[in-house]
Amino acid sequence: MEIKQASQTKFDPKPQMSHIFVEGFYPWVKHICKDKEKLKDLFTHMFNLDRFYIAVDGQQVTAMAACTNGTTPVNLCKEEFTKVLGLIRGNIAYLRLRRHMMHNSLPFTISPKTGVIEFVATAPEFRNQGIGHELLTYILTTLPHDAYMLEVAEANTSAKRLYERLGFKEFKRVAATRRSGAGAFIYMRYSAALKL
Repeated sequence: MEIKQASQTKFDPKPQMSHIFVEGFYPWVKHICKDKEKLKDLFTHMFNLDRFYIAVDGQQVTAMAACTNGTTPVNLCKEEFTKVLGLIRGNIAYLRLRRHMMHNSLPFTISPKTGVIEFVATAPEFRNQGIGHELLTYILTTLPHDAYMLEVAEANTSAKRLYERLGFKEFKRVAATRRSGAGAFIYMRYSAALKL
């Protein structure tokens, strides 16, 4: 298993990252389309590879996570949405997701030295093997941030437990919309002074 910046692979990791994204975030994107194959096609374009880190086994992407300084790690293309979903449905889905994924302001300010971790997901066939833990440990111990924060849905109890094992502590809770099914969004912080 090797962990690297997604832009450093010798193959295009985007299709596999899209598969992992759809499998990991399906409860939150299925309102767009219930067909997972269409969703995988829809999201393949969006990943900014310079902002994502991936765990790879040969040419198999097993897990992914983005780490930024608060800038968005994805770029949504309206043309891709209309190509996959049709003109009307594609435009509606694009506008909804763009608002949430690209212009989702945090309910607090972050310092310039804080890393924001997003889009943490592991391929279904590699879950419960410690790969997500290994990937996040790499980010926390290698990147030059003084602190890290992330958002997790209250309903995602396994992810919340992973983050707690790594040393993240909850510092804010915000009620989610009923449609999201998240219950609440929990914001967690990790201080790099506590390096693993």
